[in-house]
Amino acid sequence: MEHWSKVLSQLDDAETLLNMAKEEADESLYEEIQKELSNVEKELDQLEFELMLSGEHDHNDAILEIHSGAGGTEAQDWAQMLLRMYLRWCEKRDYKAETVDMLQGEEAGIKSVTILVKGEYSYGYLRAEAGIHRLVRLSPFDANHRRHTSFASVSVYPDIEDEVEIEIKDEDLRIDTYRSGGHGGQHVNVTDSAVRITHLPTGIVVSCQNERSQHKNRELAMKVLRARLYEMEMEKKAEEMAKIRGEMQDIAFGSQIRSYVFHPYRMVKDLRTGVEMGDVERVMDGDLDEFIVAYLKSSKKSG
Repeated sequence: MEHWSKVLSQLDDAETLLNMAKEEADESLYEEIQKELSNVEKELDQLEFELMLSGEHDHNDAILEIHSGAGGTEAQDWAQMLLRMYLRWCEKRDYKAETVDMLQGEEAGIKSVTILVKGEYSYGYLRAEAGIHRLVRLSPFDANHRRHTSFASVSVYPDIEDEVEIEIKDEDLRIDTYRSGGHGGQHVNVTDSAVRITHLPTGIVVSCQNERSQHKNRELAMKVLRARLYEMEMEKKAEEMAKIRGEMQDIAFGSQIRSYVFHPYRMVKDLRTGVEMGDVERVMDGDLDEFIVAYLKSSKKSG
């Protein structure tokens, strides 16, 4: 209602200025009127966009996971490039990104990473990124400098906190503690503060080693486990609904959604919406909103 009241107020101001301009034949006010109407247009665009983020958990924080695909160092480097892209996107939106767990690659890059993104509508935006991301480039790890294709998967879950009742029984958990890994140096933890939690009924394993406190690591690992169990329940419901409707439910999970081509030409193309951007560096620097907005608009129409 605050947004809507602001729009109405701006329209009233513009109308008042327009009447003054007519009465006084003052054309200098038209520029100010145009500026006021531009502000109204921006507010309406924002309101329209927020309608696209009206899902049950769109307003929640997000838990984002990146896993490198087959291909060793090349794929692990790609996973790290994607992590940097999302961290830069978070910076642009003033979202806070907290690394929950990270598994480094042997030579370079990362095998997997889990980050908690805190900010209004972060899940609503980031759910547009779930799927397989494909990279084509001349490999810096190939002595012959040949072209390689790499894949990484991105999964996104809402941080549901305590708003949904997910029952997790103590007897269903196996909790292991271990020493945090790293590349050495004074910041490597010498105590068993890292935590790995296995949910025995489902086989889901989550770990956290980012914090120095075992208690904090366990708390973050439980947060991720709760979100993944919730997502599993939602997928079950989606499958049930699909059977009732007699049609396939496109969850967009495990499907290739976007290609990032660095060679022989330079382009990023979203395969779901057809949106293309030739400035690859800009995209890798976190400029993702054009892809995200296009996906949310198309999914809203199809929904």
